Amino acid sequence: MSKGSEKSYCIIPYFSIFDNRNIRLMSGKTSTLTTTKRKKSKKNNQKAAKTRRQRGYQWEDTLVKRFNKSSNWKAFRLGSPSIALPDVLAVNNAESTIYTIEAKSGTSTSLPVPADQIERCMSWIKTFDIYKEKNVILAFKFLSKKRIGIGKYENRELREFFKIWDDASYITDCVCRYDGKVFVKRDGVREELHLKECVMPFKTKQRSSAKLK
Repeated sequence: MSKGSEKSYCIIPYFSIFDNRNIRLMSGKTSTLTTTKRKKSKKNNQKAAKTRRQRGYQWEDTLVKRFNKSSNWKAFRLGSPSIALPDVLAVNNAESTIYTIEAKSGTSTSLPVPADQIERCMSWIKTFDIYKEKNVILAFKFLSKKRIGIGKYENRELREFFKIWDDASYITDCVCRYDGKVFVKRDGVREELHLKECVMPFKTKQRSSAKLK
């Protein structure tokens, strides 16, 4: 065949009905996988939230039992987080002392306390004028296992801290670290808040350095 008689050809892609079906199947599988991942993530978040609440209830219950075993002390759990009440109320009429307590427990390296929870403890403590010593206590418990991933933990020393909130301080969100130091954010700047450690009337897992403060 001569050059002048050469013909040009255009290759047209061919798609069959089976190709379209495969595309729809792949799209459906992707959508199903995405939905499954979302459901699994939601389920994991709900489970984690439930575990945190259970730890909080157990810590509150432990504190109440410790106070009630101590001479002249009476303690009560006051309600759930949805109610504007402190976690625990502890009184000692013989020594004219009352504590409102916000209890935090967990496996992380820091435990936060929202400002509104400190505020409700302060509001309650101010109503009891008959007591000479009135303190808001932030009770932190760092469990003996540290969370390092989803469902993964490593062992560590169990630590407890009982911080007396300074009523002269501006009420804001705060966080307690595993080493017992408390930090707040003011004007976007993180700074340490020096709170006194409360010597409790019962045996605790407070570190020796904390007890001396």
